[in-house]
Amino acid sequence: MSVERAQEATNSGEDEAVTTLAASVKTYAVAPGVRLNVRSGPGTTYSITRTLPEGTRVPIFCQTPGSTVSGYYGTSNIWDNIDNGEFISDAYVNTGSDGYVADRCA
Repeated sequence: MSVERAQEATNSGEDEAVTTLAASVKTYAVAPGVRLNVRSGPGTTYSITRTLPEGTRVPIFCQTPGSTVSGYYGTSNIWDNIDNGEFISDAYVNTGSDGYVADRCA
């Protein structure tokens, strides 16, 4: 579930579990000075769905291996799922780790 969907559910008075989900989602900073491409899958061959502005923080719902990218925080083949069908390279996200910080995507 995306953060926006969790907020919509909260605003419409749906299940309290959704409110808890929205409150417990941790966000991570995208590398400073970077406008980051969001892709439709875990790799650079997938289409760009949008571009995140500088200074963005993103949730990571799950992570999966994909194409290897060299970025601000090193080289990684980990891709972060930030919304349904939207992925960014972990090499541009300050997670504080070189490994996985979230569950693997199913």
